[in-house]
Amino acid sequence: MADAVDRDTVSIYFVGAAIARLPAAGRRRVLRAAGVPEPLLGNAQARVPAAAFAALWREVAAELDDEFFGLDRRRMKVGSFALLCHALLDCDGVEHALRRALRGMRLYLDDVAGELRVAGERAELRIDNRIARPADRRFADETFLTLMHGLLCWLAGARVAVDAVAFAGARPGHAREYTRMFGGTLSFGAACASLHFSSAALARPLRQDRDALRRFLDAAPQSVFLKYRNDDSWTLRLRRRLRGAIDQPRWPGLQQLAAELGASPTTLRRRLDAEGNSFQDIKDQLRNDLAIELLCQTALSVDAIGARLGFHDASAFHRAFRRWNGLQPGEYRQRARPPA
Repeated sequence: MADAVDRDTVSIYFVGAAIARLPAAGRRRVLRAAGVPEPLLGNAQARVPAAAFAALWREVAAELDDEFFGLDRRRMKVGSFALLCHALLDCDGVEHALRRALRGMRLYLDDVAGELRVAGERAELRIDNRIARPADRRFADETFLTLMHGLLCWLAGARVAVDAVAFAGARPGHAREYTRMFGGTLSFGAACASLHFSSAALARPLRQDRDALRRFLDAAPQSVFLKYRNDDSWTLRLRRRLRGAIDQPRWPGLQQLAAELGASPTTLRRRLDAEGNSFQDIKDQLRNDLAIELLCQTALSVDAIGARLGFHDASAFHRAFRRWNGLQPGEYRQRARPPA
């Protein structure tokens, strides 16, 4: 099984944050349409397929007629992001296009605005966020940075590496997701959210045309929030290696993996800790991601899925899956089926 973006998963936190401004009936509608089991919302460790979250994003936007999840006083009506992207194609370079995109977002939103600052070799994208409710303000920061970083990468035709990302407020429980989304050094309690990267990315010529834009928008929002994720982190390097061990009788241990990566076990643990992960966390996350993938995309029996993931006892797989998601695997499969 290749580590393709459409087989990734997304923290349940983002699902809950995306539907938070919907009435109860609307929440049920979008969850059902996206194939996300509602009971997962009660388990902070649960995850959903990336494709399901992408569908949820579209459903919430349609429900609210707002592509910014109802976070701002002004609605960012459906079609706004596509219109903005079309307005960038005649720009004479990446920096020109990004600055135009930020000006366009100021027309769409009243409470959230981005500013690009360039000083020599360094560039910084800062957010001025005036949303009062802390949870909404944090999700608005996450959404705005995701949109702008994904757009920046698409404009440049390649992933733009992030050196550092800062967030206002305390470190949240889902902070490890930021490593997969952005990479770089994480910090919290900042005056404002910001993304730091090399200004060399801004000097690149614009590499996209209308055909490329059509493909980008056809694949949105996954083309924005997953295609250009950070694949260089230690966490994802271990995930790729462990994914290659699926169906083998024994997964490699930390000591073996550290040797393969040219690090001591102590150094590897320290680097994972800096990304908010542990070796056991990574194994559990990967097993959960693969279990969800196999439950949603294959007809394999639950016991066969457990065996593929290295569970020699079927009951152990059932217990682990319930701990991860709050549902038995068979119940997850049944609830995640799209409506007839």
